[in-house]
Amino acid sequence: MEGESSWVSHCFDDISRSIGEFDSFPEFISNESNKEVNSSISVDLILPDDLLERILAFLPIASIFRVGCVCKRWNEIVSSRRFLWNSSNTNVSQQKPWYFMFTSSDEPVGYAYDPILRKWYGIELPCIQTSNWFIASSCGLVCFMDNDSRSQLYVCNPITRHCRRLYEPPGLKNSDYSTLAISVNGKTHAYNVSIMKSKQVPGNFFQWEVWIHVYDSVTLMWTTPLTEVLTGWRGGEESVICDGVMYSLIYSTGGGLPMNRHGLITYNLSSRHGHHGLLMRSFIPVPCSLTCGRLMNLKERLVMVGGIGKQDRPDIIKGIGIWVLKGKEWQEIARMPHKFFQGFGEFDDVFASSGTEDLIYIQSYGAPALLVFDLKRRHWKWSQKCPVTKRFPLQLFTGFCFEPRLEIAP
Repeated sequence: MEGESSWVSHCFDDISRSIGEFDSFPEFISNESNKEVNSSISVDLILPDDLLERILAFLPIASIFRVGCVCKRWNEIVSSRRFLWNSSNTNVSQQKPWYFMFTSSDEPVGYAYDPILRKWYGIELPCIQTSNWFIASSCGLVCFMDNDSRSQLYVCNPITRHCRRLYEPPGLKNSDYSTLAISVNGKTHAYNVSIMKSKQVPGNFFQWEVWIHVYDSVTLMWTTPLTEVLTGWRGGEESVICDGVMYSLIYSTGGGLPMNRHGLITYNLSSRHGHHGLLMRSFIPVPCSLTCGRLMNLKERLVMVGGIGKQDRPDIIKGIGIWVLKGKEWQEIARMPHKFFQGFGEFDDVFASSGTEDLIYIQSYGAPALLVFDLKRRHWKWSQKCPVTKRFPLQLFTGFCFEPRLEIAP
């Protein structure tokens, strides 16, 4: 990673204290930059702690780690609990979500992209063991679940590396398909984790049993509020929570029109007990024939990024659209310009996409190219080139979006 920014270990000590000290965050700095640092240190001599704290609170997350290495006084300021809370309140409106790109199909290694500074950082994710784990994020926290036994569940802050393991949900141990979603209360930092499991009814390919499990960080307990049998549909691996409602994509088990290969079901997490047929009564058709769909929460609005299939060959992608759900109707808000679609090179029928706030990231599994769509400005833009190249033909790339936050812990 020569010439690139690198995220060196900045793990907080979870045992002895809740807020630890920042380690270094080295970056290639020119002589001119060194002069600026020296001048800022001289100003530091005349600034009281409270004023210096306010100034430092406006720095981007990555810069906060670096200023902790300037001197002992600055390190104490940026390591204090008060600063973490104040900087979070200051930075929330200015900070934009990052995107972590896995660069290995086996190991959970990669780079995180900061769209404000347009830089990539090498960071180490805690807990996760391989890049094919289920991943969901909300408000600075990221949830990981292993893809084999689906019994290893962790909630962590990837910036501070605070991590908590959740005990596995009750009921079915092995399922054919599972989804993972997390929702964090921005004020109280309490969170819910939802898992929807789907398994084929023995001997009947058209019937699939579905279980919904919900974890509450306040009670530290799992509940299973709903079990239902779907006919003609099965669960998948795509779900998200928006405004207390879990949305999940389901897939036709055959016999339907191409338009009906995907569908959306909803479940209100505040419901303690589900009634028979509740999920299918909430069914919402997708807006067009899709090769795949990716669900995300953008400011408590459900947004779907989907691969648009050809009319005569619905399993072959011809473009990518973005829709927002209003009531039970989908409204198209953007379609990827053809020049960007072609810019990916050979684009698979399925792809990675995630987002939060006003940013949506789209990535092909076959290359490290990353496209960013700003929903507020309706603007498409390539990210800065990722500091990794494809080494062999079958190398796959994927990733996830998360909010960089300092003050939140699982």
